[in-house]
Amino acid sequence: MIDTKYFDHTILKAEATEAQVAKICEEALANHFASVCVNQYYTKFVAEKLAGSDVDVCTVVGFPLGMSDTRVKAFETKAAIEDGATEVDMVINVGALKDGKDEYILNEIRTLKEVCGSRAVLKVIIETCLLTGEEKVKACELSKEAGADFVKTSTGFSTGGAKAEDVALMRKTVGDAMGVKASGGIHTAEEAQAMLDAGANRLGTSATLAIIGK
Repeated sequence: MIDTKYFDHTILKAEATEAQVAKICEEALANHFASVCVNQYYTKFVAEKLAGSDVDVCTVVGFPLGMSDTRVKAFETKAAIEDGATEVDMVINVGALKDGKDEYILNEIRTLKEVCGSRAVLKVIIETCLLTGEEKVKACELSKEAGADFVKTSTGFSTGGAKAEDVALMRKTVGDAMGVKASGGIHTAEEAQAMLDAGANRLGTSATLAIIGK
């Protein structure tokens, strides 16, 4: 069985209820997952549920489009941390990346990393399904230069999810200096293992229990 500490147990759907989020927290506690990943609204609720445990609180920022102004993302990050988030998964501005605005992307990631400081891990969602190979490499290089802790494949809300070949490219680009998170469309143990074999060291999925055979 895959080590449960690879998993960010995730519930990001718009219709998620408090009871459903509470259930996700209970499952994460029972199985010692790495984190519970939720939208901003539930950060404080999840932090209370997971208090004193070995499960981190992960909140998404600029989700799912990444088109918020950097100031908005920074405020959202600050609020998430104040509410108890110990991990922040931010979405880059994909359009800006495609326009070659490297400095904008670099500064945005750097700004959010400064907000996180030592209080929270910063993961950068690059939305691989919308990028060329060259753009994927550039996004990873900028994330690394900006001091982010992880690069992440996908939101799971765009045109595609994680692919092993993308994970391998991301790992090759960032080396051992950063984490690589695969997320989006991971539903089976075989798919999860393929991502780990390709170089991922964190997996984001809502199908966690099925993957570990629970």
